[in-house]
This record gives sequence, C-alpha cells and structure tokens, in this order.
Amino acid sequence: MLPEDRKIYLAPQKDYQEPGLGETLAPMLGKLTDGANLHGLHVLLKPNLLTAKNCRLACTDTRFILAVSRWFLDQGSRVSIGDSPAFGSAAGVLDAMGALQKLGALGVRVRNFRRRRPISLTHGVTVGLAEAALDCDLLVNLPKVKAHAQARVTLAVKNCFGCVSGFQKPLRHMIHGGRHHIFFELIASIPGVLPPAVHLVDGIVAMHIIGPVFGRPFPLGCVAGSRNPFALDTALLRILRLPPSRSPLWLAERKLGISGTSLNGFELDQAMLQALQADGFQVPDELMSVRFNPGRFLKGSIRRLFLRLTGR
Repeated sequence: MLPEDRKIYLAPQKDYQEPGLGETLAPMLGKLTDGANLHGLHVLLKPNLLTAKNCRLACTDTRFILAVSRWFLDQGSRVSIGDSPAFGSAAGVLDAMGALQKLGALGVRVRNFRRRRPISLTHGVTVGLAEAALDCDLLVNLPKVKAHAQARVTLAVKNCFGCVSGFQKPLRHMIHGGRHHIFFELIASIPGVLPPAVHLVDGIVAMHIIGPVFGRPFPLGCVAGSRNPFALDTALLRILRLPPSRSPLWLAERKLGISGTSLNGFELDQAMLQALQADGFQVPDELMSVRFNPGRFLKGSIRRLFLRLTGR
C-alpha cells in the first residue's frame, strides 16, 4: 500500500494531554501514510503491551494509543489492536492500563496473537508469527522507548518481536539465546516479513535505568516516526546519546546489512534531532543473558498457561 520512504519524522511533545497530543500526532501520521486512502482498510495497532505489572510506565501509554486510534478511525479505517504480552493477554493488559473500555467505546477490536503462521526468518529458522499481524492491510507499530536488561534499549525494531505468537517468544530465548548474535538477528529479520507498516514511537515519557518492566520514568519529550524502523532506531539512539555499538540489536542489523544502521540517504530535520537530544538517559552497563534456561522456560510457560486459562 505504501511505497518505500526514507524520511524520519521528529516532533517535541512534553505530555499526553489533549488536544496537544493529537495535534502533534495527526500531521506525522498523515506524512507516514503519505495521504493514502485508508477508508475501509484493516489497520492493526501493535503497541508494547508487555505485562500488567507497572503497565502505565512499562507499556505504550493509553492516551497515545487512543489518539492514534481516533486518527485512523477518522480516516474511515477498521481499527484493531493486538500484541503477545510476556504474561497474560492483550485484553488483560489493556484492562489493567485502563484502556480496554475506552477502546471498546471507540469500536476498536482487541486481537490476541494466539493463531500463528510459520514464517521462515534468517538462518533457516521458522517462527510462528501472529496471523492477525500478518493479515492486516497496515501494521502500525507503537513502541515505547525503554531501557532493557538484555538489549540495553528497546525501540521500534524490538517491538516487532511482539508479533511472535505466545510460547514462541520464550522458546526462541531458550533455543537461540545462547548465541546472542543469532537471537538478535532473528529479531532484526522480523520487520521484513510483516505487512506494510508505519512505526510511531512513544518517547514522551520513556523508561530508563533498567527495564523492560520496573525502570524509572524519564521525560524524553518526543514523538518519532518512520516507515523504516531501523533508521528510526538509529535516530533515536542519537537522541538518547547512546552509541549504536552498545545496542546488540543494532549490531545484528549492521551485520545483516540492513538499510538504516546509517542515516546516510535518509531525510530528517537535523536541527530537530539536535534539539531533542537528551542528557541523563541511563541504560544497564552489564547485560543479562538473553537465554532462558529450561527451568525458567518451564516456570514461565506454566504461568502463561495459567493466565491464558483464567482469561487474564
């Protein structure tokens, strides 16, 4: 639906209050969708719905999700929302965030990423991706800027890992986590097999020091968007003053030769990039192992099954 685009859009946004948030997001979404006719198209929103714990900071902000939902509904799109949380269901996390009822009132359908389709990624590895993410007309990736204990920082590309269905995510941690380069290369290959997508990052209040769940708020004060998640992440690393070489995922992308690990050839407002650079955003110095040992995998799997059976 959308042609390749080499633009990165940046805007300051200090809080989640309306009408200011909508006034910032609307022109950016218009540019990201290139004025395409969105009427009747199935648009799937893919926020970060990691867990119900500390969800008001650990997940994409409810007000951010609602503002994006309203914009696409105003274009006449059929809007749904989905994710594969680490624990529980998308509906359960959205309920804990206070978003479920509000989305329902708008007519936004919640999609749990349980039905999956095998897709071949790099290194000949086949992974089950959510059918809901694969079958939409437009995927709208809505990540949150967060420090991360295993990846140091997570942005647009890492949020696409949430399109991996259910038990498949911890399984990949267990099988491929011992070889970090392969695990991160698998994540880096996911955006290339997804439908046409736009990536819009919630960097208004980020999470720093540690993550992805129990970090501390950091007033980053920005929104960033692109159709290229790799270039978008590279720009955000510059805003965070974090050398790209400290990101294992960025290193995997560079090894795979993916366009976007350099901003050469991409269009963005350099003055805005400079103005948005932040001081004081902290990330872990030492990273935890990516690999889940069998005991941790089994314990987590039992917990996930319990939450699924109880509908949480």
